[in-house]
Amino acid sequence: MCRSIKTLRGQEPTDEEVQAAALQFVRKISGYRVASRANEAAFTAAVEEIAESSLRLLAALPAAGRAKTDPEVKSVPRRADTSASDHGDEGAEMRRVR
Repeated sequence: MCRSIKTLRGQEPTDEEVQAAALQFVRKISGYRVASRANEAAFTAAVEEIAESSLRLLAALPAAGRAKTDPEVKSVPRRADTSASDHGDEGAEMRRVR
């Protein structure tokens, strides 16, 4: 069902693309491909809310690739992975090398 939702970030999605992604999401969550008459209002309202939330999210996220080029975006230093070796896992070093 949700396999047809495509990534919209980094593009300029049309209203139809955002609406289609919202519809697929609501279908997946609800388990209904098509809402019954009794559920139609709730189904439609959910699609609209998801579409609006998606547009707000896309507007708030940096464009794809911005984090690498924008000096205001700070990178988080990586921590060394010591969890496996701290717990006596002798094969951890071999797995880390791969």
